[in-house]
Amino acid sequence: MPAIVSIKGVSKTYKSHVTALKTVDLEIERGEIFALLGPNGAGKTTLINIVCGIVTTSSGSVIADGHDIVKDFRAARSKIGLVPQELSTDAFESVWSTVSFSRGLFGKRRDDAHIEKVLRELSLWDKRDAKIMTLSGGMKRRVLIAKALSHEPTILFLDEPTAGVDVELRHDMWDMVRELRASGVTIILTTHYIEEAELMADRIGVINKGELVVVEDKAKLMRRLGKRQLAITLQQPVDKLPDGLANVELSKDGTILTYTFDVQRADTGIAPLLKRLGELGIDFKDLHSKESSLEDIFVNLVHGNGGRP
Repeated sequence: MPAIVSIKGVSKTYKSHVTALKTVDLEIERGEIFALLGPNGAGKTTLINIVCGIVTTSSGSVIADGHDIVKDFRAARSKIGLVPQELSTDAFESVWSTVSFSRGLFGKRRDDAHIEKVLRELSLWDKRDAKIMTLSGGMKRRVLIAKALSHEPTILFLDEPTAGVDVELRHDMWDMVRELRASGVTIILTTHYIEEAELMADRIGVINKGELVVVEDKAKLMRRLGKRQLAITLQQPVDKLPDGLANVELSKDGTILTYTFDVQRADTGIAPLLKRLGELGIDFKDLHSKESSLEDIFVNLVHGNGGRP
């Protein structure tokens, strides 16, 4: 099945000579949730804005649901919904008016039933006659999502969609994202809440300094780059780390040994470690294991090993 978004050789250098994106190649699969992660200034928003036709490329091409974003701009843009970071809405308009107007901008016929469906799904129906300026920050963000969905896009970009949103509203939004994906909408999101990407995404892309560092299935990425730690709580504290223990750290109070091992290795080295502790006469009272989170992997990709796995 062809990709719904195909990005080939895309770069962006501004007139100020700042390079926001180096050569980027990326294929987004139809019907997936793709999380694009990266630190501030990494190029996430620039890449999204290029696909959405807001920023022009310095080189390269983008195809959105079969349409070239330059040669067939209107058709391509009609396939895309964008929820931007900024809470920019028509302050004096009602919720119903601003969402309906957004649909009209894409040349779609009036469809009150669809607008009602979107507002109800986003818990905005009771606020349909309220002016945007009277809404809370979380509700304004819901309105942005409603506007992005008003013209029935097949591709939805969510650029930090839960920034400044309370926990309950955040969970509601992710339920809605799952429902959208189930209906066939492809979701591309950026988020600073990496645990959300870990929970929601099918694939992960990490961008750093304008380059895609890695693009991989989430489960494969976590298996490939993940580490596991075994914390061994000792019966009695020790003054220093015993000799002959590799990949082991001792806590400051001398009560916990932390052993780091590769989850992909068949031989974890745990058995020899415990045997060595027995030979040294070091007794332990508890064992606790912990796997790397996506956040651990992200930090290592961006800040460790030169930004590469």
